[in-house]
Amino acid sequence: MRLLPIEETHARRILSPVSGFIAAAGFTHSLTPARNCTYGCTYCYVPTMRIQAGLKPEDWRHWGEYTTYKVNAPELLCKELRPDQLIYCSPLTDPYQPAEMNQEIMPLILEQVYIHPPKLFVIQTRSPNILRDTRLLQAVAEHTDLRISVSITTDDDRIRKIFEPRCESIPGRLRTIEELRAAGLNVYATVAPILPCEPAALARMVVEATSNPIIGDPLHIRQLKPRGATTRDAAFKILDHYEQPQWAEVEFQQRLLEVLDHEIRALGGEFAWGPQGFSCLTQPRSSSALASSPTRAGKRSTPTTRRPAKRSPR
Repeated sequence: MRLLPIEETHARRILSPVSGFIAAAGFTHSLTPARNCTYGCTYCYVPTMRIQAGLKPEDWRHWGEYTTYKVNAPELLCKELRPDQLIYCSPLTDPYQPAEMNQEIMPLILEQVYIHPPKLFVIQTRSPNILRDTRLLQAVAEHTDLRISVSITTDDDRIRKIFEPRCESIPGRLRTIEELRAAGLNVYATVAPILPCEPAALARMVVEATSNPIIGDPLHIRQLKPRGATTRDAAFKILDHYEQPQWAEVEFQQRLLEVLDHEIRALGGEFAWGPQGFSCLTQPRSSSALASSPTRAGKRSTPTTRRPAKRSPR
């Protein structure tokens, strides 16, 4: 992929106290090494947050066209890290976007996490680029509770190419999970957002990838979330173009989650979504996070054999 422009800036702070979804999942702080993300996924909610995400107008107007690195992030971390923090890296950009292979700021960040370990450090990525730092990740994991969450958005790489054409392939992400686990690292598969897929195939794929609970979340829609972050219009236009608007409809999404829950549990896995799902990244495996997930809050309906959608947009 052609490397898009990389700009640099100096930030005043690098750790941000969290609120909303991320706080409900149990995190205390987020760490975002760059503004804007050159993956430029069609569904990305970040540009819809605008100044709430610390963006400048040129960021949300030209989302995905460049990235701006906070070059003093390591120095700030040295001052801001505390042993009681639960840090999510990152809700606003992929820390291993293609530009990272040129910028190389994550090794410097990980070195500070190693020296000044917080209580928990979670990396969210979809990129095999993280494998570059495997040895450093292993060292960090000896000093803090390090968890890596890899986004698996669909079982069909043709769908991935439509919605996230600059991102690495689904098979490449699965190999990344395999290699990280082989290195002894704690890795999760996060099905978020859930793009058009065959639920049974996706369930099998992620259950085979990791022994940890599976985390999921459908596309954000205004009917369920009137304010704050939501899915970019570009993704809705793609769904309409391929005559698949149901993937952004409330009843369909609920049904999809129920089917995925059924399929994953039938394979011996665990599944939760929303803040309860992401709380799997902050709580011990023995915690009650999954017990409080929506499907366990009351009597769960038994899914029928009808699939929630056609396999994929054509």
